[in-house]
Amino acid sequence: MASTTAALQLHDARPFFEKALVHGVQQGILDANRLSVICADAPKGMVQIARYFGSEFLRPELEKARDRMVNLISLYLLDTTGGDLSQAAISLRDHSFLSRSKGGSDMLKRLIAMPESSNFGMAGYEDAQTPLLAVWSLRSYTDYQAELARRSQIAHAIGAAQWLAEQYELDADELEAAGADAEAVIRTGLLMQALAPKAMQLGEWPNAVALEKLVTALRKKKLAAPKQLLLPAGLPADLRAVMQTHCASVLADLPKLLDATNPLRSLLRPTGAFRARYFLLDDPLAEVDHYHRSLDALEEGGEPPQPASKTWTKTTQGNEDEHSLLTLFLCLAAGAPKKTLLTEKTAASLVRKIRKSGLQPELAIDFIRSHAPGAYQADYIDMWNSFLQDSAKTLGSDMDYQMHDALALLRRECHVAG
Repeated sequence: MASTTAALQLHDARPFFEKALVHGVQQGILDANRLSVICADAPKGMVQIARYFGSEFLRPELEKARDRMVNLISLYLLDTTGGDLSQAAISLRDHSFLSRSKGGSDMLKRLIAMPESSNFGMAGYEDAQTPLLAVWSLRSYTDYQAELARRSQIAHAIGAAQWLAEQYELDADELEAAGADAEAVIRTGLLMQALAPKAMQLGEWPNAVALEKLVTALRKKKLAAPKQLLLPAGLPADLRAVMQTHCASVLADLPKLLDATNPLRSLLRPTGAFRARYFLLDDPLAEVDHYHRSLDALEEGGEPPQPASKTWTKTTQGNEDEHSLLTLFLCLAAGAPKKTLLTEKTAASLVRKIRKSGLQPELAIDFIRSHAPGAYQADYIDMWNSFLQDSAKTLGSDMDYQMHDALALLRRECHVAG
């Protein structure tokens, strides 16, 4: 008990500024004259900070301003001296008190100016700086270091994504308009580096149709997935590390992409797990053209597309988006009532039924073949198989006791009402 008490006494919760001030006095670094100057400057700094964040005429605002000022100085001294009390005391001796406070404020402004998200569509706004500075001016140095490391990583990812986009003549405005994630852009660049190295020279960033055609051609050639990825030539040295971190995930995806037994259309479906990791351009005209070519191919084969059955029309009631159809197929496979929309309660019941009785995926496939429009049957079956491949393990997991993961999956992939 005595050792525990002694250990507790060793913890000093005082702000670093206060520790440096006391140390400076004890070691003779700060004399009486210097202390007088600090005492004269402190009220000025408090008033300036209170005015910046609100009002200098309210006592609560002045008290909070005092806390902000002490914390700002502590942040600056910790950052510039590495926590050395003697060096911090010397800094207080050789520089004005208010300059140390401003140094802390400038640190936080630089932090806030760094990207907070790697999504190009979520850029910050100048008018958000003051509220954010108000929050961070009261946060600890440990919090500051953690946030600086996080934002630095994001900044490097954005830098690498922007560099890649430039090589492919992809406008930064397109990334912002599409809400692209920097990590997805990097993975796509690495993927294209492996599948079509000349695409960078031609400035051809892929859309879904172009990627599907490229991969289909490579599958016919039975191209083996590479064992390692080469980083793009000319990549700046400071961006190599962040790009290297995504090589492993792209290498893991390449065998699935090049495996001819893996339905490509379902792998590249817009809301699928695979597609979410990559950034493909939207090209509606290419998709419409691809659709019509598919219909032409069917007609040339002499077999007109089978129309949807009355059962399909009645069951879907016009709800033929991907989320609604996956909901229907899952209900069929689980032996549950056919629905294209689940409530939270019925979603939970469905998960419990799946875990008790399992799934019969062929029931959904039989329903598609018997009732879905002929032109879409292959796509629907691919979509269903892809969903099962990504989701069956989670839906049937006994380790997910509270069903948090399973329900989150249903909310993301299926149609669940809030």
